[in-house]
Amino acid sequence: MTALLTISQLDKTFETPKGVTHALKDIRLSVREGEFITVIGPSGCGKSTLLKIIAGLDIDHAGNVLLAGKQVSAPGIDKGFIFQEPRLFPWLTVEKNIAANLSLRDPAVRSRVQELIRLVRLEGFEKSYPRELSGGMAQRVSIARALLRQPQVLLLDEPFGALDAFTRSHMQEVLLDIWQENRTTMIFVTHDIDEAIYLANRVVIMNARPGSIKRIVPIDLPYPRKKANRSFQELRHLVLNEFEKVDELELVDRSGI
Repeated sequence: MTALLTISQLDKTFETPKGVTHALKDIRLSVREGEFITVIGPSGCGKSTLLKIIAGLDIDHAGNVLLAGKQVSAPGIDKGFIFQEPRLFPWLTVEKNIAANLSLRDPAVRSRVQELIRLVRLEGFEKSYPRELSGGMAQRVSIARALLRQPQVLLLDEPFGALDAFTRSHMQEVLLDIWQENRTTMIFVTHDIDEAIYLANRVVIMNARPGSIKRIVPIDLPYPRKKANRSFQELRHLVLNEFEKVDELELVDRSGI
């Protein structure tokens, strides 16, 4: 199958007062259309930088990033980006935040907004303002807004990192529902190993700076997945074994197992 996203020989350096920092080194990755990829690694290994490059938010790099065969050279509606915080317009309602610069007077836009509100489980909150929403609800609005533009790839930079454990688990279920219904290609950065395995078709494990891909682990488990199952725990153990000193990598162990 032809790759939707192809990254080859990607290198990224930063100029700092202390000299040159090598953030990413020789990143090579192909992502098929409809895949769900998670990316994990130690803090500072360049996970967020990689997402920004894919999004076209950072074009000062060596190597190639191709989306649907075209070089990524700028942001665009073909690339949705979800940050850790929702970044909603506080003066707009849920439905108007989703529509953003599109008019709800357009029947096609209104119909699609209503469809997305159903998909992210926010029926009944169409007229609510961000201050009236929980953190998880606000993040669902942000995801719906990105999906309205029908991006070819949705990039998620630790979108559930600020949520409590219960809400985070719920949001994982919501995101999987969205992915399974829309089959939007997703690349999801996380520090949580369980989350990475629970969501993904493949887990990309990155080394410390300069960030490089250490291993890509296929996750051949059927959905819905059970984190306590033996097969899940075997994969979790495999991923953990990729790191010589897991405690130094600041990867979150949330399962307690």
